[in-house]
Amino acid sequence: MKKIFLTIATAALFTVNAFADGGKKSDGGTNVSYVALHGFTADFAEATNVNWTVTKNVQKATFTVDGVQKTAFYNLQGEFLGTTQRVDNKAIPAKALKQINSDYKGYEVGEVIVYQANTSINDAIEPTSYFVDLKNDKHEVLVRITQQANIEFFQQVK
Repeated sequence: MKKIFLTIATAALFTVNAFADGGKKSDGGTNVSYVALHGFTADFAEATNVNWTVTKNVQKATFTVDGVQKTAFYNLQGEFLGTTQRVDNKAIPAKALKQINSDYKGYEVGEVIVYQANTSINDAIEPTSYFVDLKNDKHEVLVRITQQANIEFFQQVK
Protein backbone atom coordinates (compact mmCIF):
# COMPACT_ATOMS: atom_id res chain seq x y z
CA MET A 1 0.00 0.00 0.00
CA LYS A 2 2.85 2.35 0.87
CA LYS A 3 4.48 1.75 -2.56
CA ILE A 4 1.22 2.54 -4.34
CA PHE A 5 0.85 5.77 -2.36
CA LEU A 6 4.44 6.83 -3.15
CA THR A 7 3.95 6.04 -6.84
CA ILE A 8 0.74 8.08 -6.98
CA ALA A 9 2.35 10.96 -5.05
CA THR A 10 5.36 11.00 -7.41
CA ALA A 11 3.11 10.95 -10.49
CA ALA A 12 1.01 13.77 -9.04
CA LEU A 13 4.14 15.82 -8.35
CA PHE A 14 5.28 15.51 -11.99
CA THR A 15 1.79 16.38 -13.21
CA VAL A 16 1.64 19.50 -11.04
CA ASN A 17 5.08 20.61 -12.22
CA ALA A 18 4.17 20.06 -15.87
CA PHE A 19 1.06 22.23 -15.62
CA ALA A 20 2.23 24.76 -13.03
CA ASP A 21 2.89 27.29 -15.79
CA GLY A 22 -0.75 27.41 -16.92
CA GLY A 23 -0.66 24.52 -19.38
CA LYS A 24 2.37 25.75 -21.29
CA LYS A 25 5.15 23.44 -22.38
CA SER A 26 8.66 24.55 -23.05
CA ASP A 27 10.18 23.52 -26.38
CA GLY A 28 13.67 24.80 -27.04
CA GLY A 29 13.35 27.53 -24.43
CA THR A 30 10.05 28.79 -25.86
CA ASN A 31 6.77 28.48 -23.98
CA VAL A 32 4.27 26.85 -26.32
CA SER A 33 0.74 26.11 -25.15
CA TYR A 34 -0.21 22.51 -24.61
CA VAL A 35 -3.21 22.96 -26.91
CA ALA A 36 -1.02 24.19 -29.79
CA LEU A 37 1.51 21.39 -29.27
CA HIS A 38 -1.22 18.76 -29.16
CA GLY A 39 -2.96 20.18 -32.24
CA PHE A 40 0.29 20.42 -34.17
CA THR A 41 1.24 16.83 -33.32
CA ALA A 42 -2.18 15.62 -34.49
CA ASP A 43 -2.25 17.70 -37.70
CA PHE A 44 1.40 17.33 -38.72
CA ALA A 45 2.41 13.91 -37.43
CA GLU A 46 5.04 13.52 -40.19
CA ALA A 47 6.75 16.86 -39.40
CA THR A 48 10.50 16.94 -38.79
CA ASN A 49 12.92 19.70 -37.72
CA VAL A 50 10.21 21.48 -35.71
CA ASN A 51 11.14 24.85 -34.18
CA TRP A 52 8.66 26.89 -32.14
CA THR A 53 8.52 30.66 -31.69
CA VAL A 54 6.06 32.44 -29.41
CA THR A 55 5.37 36.17 -29.70
CA LYS A 56 2.86 38.35 -27.90
CA ASN A 57 0.32 37.61 -30.66
CA VAL A 58 0.99 34.15 -32.07
CA GLN A 59 2.66 30.76 -31.64
CA LYS A 60 4.38 29.46 -34.74
CA ALA A 61 6.00 26.17 -35.64
CA THR A 62 8.47 26.05 -38.52
CA PHE A 63 8.94 22.50 -39.77
CA THR A 64 9.60 20.24 -42.73
CA VAL A 65 7.12 17.75 -44.14
CA ASP A 66 7.68 15.75 -47.32
CA GLY A 67 10.80 17.81 -48.02
CA VAL A 68 8.89 21.12 -47.94
CA GLN A 69 9.49 23.75 -45.28
CA LYS A 70 6.27 25.14 -43.83
CA THR A 71 5.15 27.29 -40.94
CA ALA A 72 1.99 26.63 -38.92
CA PHE A 73 0.41 29.44 -36.93
CA TYR A 74 -1.65 29.15 -33.74
CA ASN A 75 -3.26 31.90 -31.71
CA LEU A 76 -2.34 32.21 -28.03
CA GLN A 77 -5.29 29.99 -27.09
CA GLY A 78 -3.76 27.24 -29.25
CA GLU A 79 -6.27 27.39 -32.11
CA PHE A 80 -4.82 26.57 -35.53
CA LEU A 81 -4.84 29.64 -37.80
CA GLY A 82 -3.17 28.36 -40.96
CA THR A 83 0.07 27.50 -42.72
CA THR A 84 2.53 29.24 -45.00
CA GLN A 85 5.13 27.98 -47.40
CA ARG A 86 7.34 29.44 -50.09
CA VAL A 87 6.27 28.74 -53.63
CA ASP A 88 7.66 29.46 -57.07
CA ASN A 89 6.52 32.73 -58.66
CA LYS A 90 4.83 30.60 -61.33
CA ALA A 91 2.17 29.89 -58.70
CA ILE A 92 0.95 33.49 -58.97
CA PRO A 93 -2.29 33.62 -60.99
CA ALA A 94 -1.72 35.05 -64.48
CA LYS A 95 -4.29 37.83 -63.95
CA ALA A 96 -2.48 38.95 -60.79
CA LEU A 97 0.93 38.84 -62.45
CA LYS A 98 -0.38 41.05 -65.26
CA GLN A 99 -1.70 43.54 -62.69
CA ILE A 100 1.63 43.50 -60.81
CA ASN A 101 3.51 44.25 -64.05
CA SER A 102 1.11 47.14 -64.71
CA ASP A 103 0.84 48.64 -61.20
CA TYR A 104 4.44 48.00 -60.09
CA LYS A 105 6.50 48.75 -63.21
CA GLY A 106 10.21 48.48 -62.50
CA TYR A 107 9.70 46.10 -59.57
CA GLU A 108 10.98 42.54 -59.60
CA VAL A 109 9.06 39.67 -58.07
CA GLY A 110 11.02 38.23 -55.16
CA GLU A 111 9.83 35.70 -52.64
CA VAL A 112 6.28 34.33 -52.93
CA ILE A 113 4.54 32.82 -49.91
CA VAL A 114 1.17 31.10 -49.97
CA TYR A 115 -1.02 31.25 -46.86
CA GLN A 116 -3.63 28.52 -46.36
CA ALA A 117 -6.03 29.80 -43.68
CA ASN A 118 -8.12 27.74 -41.30
CA THR A 119 -11.55 29.03 -42.31
CA SER A 120 -13.32 27.04 -39.59
CA ILE A 121 -12.16 29.64 -37.05
CA ASN A 122 -12.96 32.63 -39.25
CA ASP A 123 -15.09 32.01 -42.33
CA ALA A 124 -14.69 35.65 -43.42
CA ILE A 125 -11.01 35.09 -44.24
CA GLU A 126 -10.02 33.85 -47.66
CA PRO A 127 -8.82 30.24 -47.66
CA THR A 128 -5.79 30.96 -49.86
CA SER A 129 -3.74 34.14 -50.26
CA TYR A 130 -0.38 34.80 -51.86
CA PHE A 131 2.07 37.30 -50.42
CA VAL A 132 4.56 38.61 -52.95
CA ASP A 133 7.71 40.59 -52.20
CA LEU A 134 8.35 43.25 -54.87
CA LYS A 135 11.63 45.16 -55.09
CA ASN A 136 13.18 47.93 -57.13
CA ASP A 137 16.33 50.01 -56.57
CA LYS A 138 14.71 52.24 -53.94
CA HIS A 139 11.73 50.41 -52.48
CA GLU A 140 10.48 47.04 -51.35
CA VAL A 141 6.81 46.30 -50.80
CA LEU A 142 4.72 43.30 -49.89
CA VAL A 143 1.44 42.78 -51.73
CA ARG A 144 -1.31 40.28 -51.13
CA ILE A 145 -3.05 38.45 -53.94
CA THR A 146 -6.62 37.55 -53.09
CA GLN A 147 -8.53 34.43 -54.09
CA GLN A 148 -9.98 36.39 -57.02
CA ALA A 149 -6.41 37.30 -58.17
CA ASN A 150 -6.75 40.94 -57.10
CA ILE A 151 -3.67 42.79 -55.82
CA GLU A 152 -3.76 44.59 -52.46
CA PHE A 153 -0.93 46.60 -50.95
CA PHE A 154 0.00 44.87 -47.69
CA GLN A 155 3.14 46.46 -46.26
CA GLN A 156 6.05 48.77 -47.06
CA VAL A 157 9.23 46.83 -46.35
CA LYS A 158 11.86 49.37 -47.37
